[in-house]
Amino acid sequence: MSAATELTSSNFDAIVSEGVTLIDFWAEWCNPCRMMTPVVDDLAAQYGDKAKVAKVNVDNEQDLAMKFNVSSIPTFLVVKDGEVTRRFVGVTSKAELAKAVDAALGA
Repeated sequence: MSAATELTSSNFDAIVSEGVTLIDFWAEWCNPCRMMTPVVDDLAAQYGDKAKVAKVNVDNEQDLAMKFNVSSIPTFLVVKDGEVTRRFVGVTSKAELAKAVDAALGA
């Protein structure tokens, strides 16, 4: 089980409307997505209460994938107070994701 919060249509707005959230759009069958799981889990542990780290399974939440124009996975969004501030598509380094989260946090 991932350390990241599972986002669904029903809890999405409540979780991402305030603060900084790193969202991983992924699917079970996606090898690059599975490669990124330890990175996402590390970031969840690293940020603790400072920023949220969450995952959206695109197979289960197609409406969220469409809302954010996710056509390739993995896609990572950095969201601050409900607004997307950065977008990454494909395998992305932990350092690059952390830099984007830090920028959103104002660190």
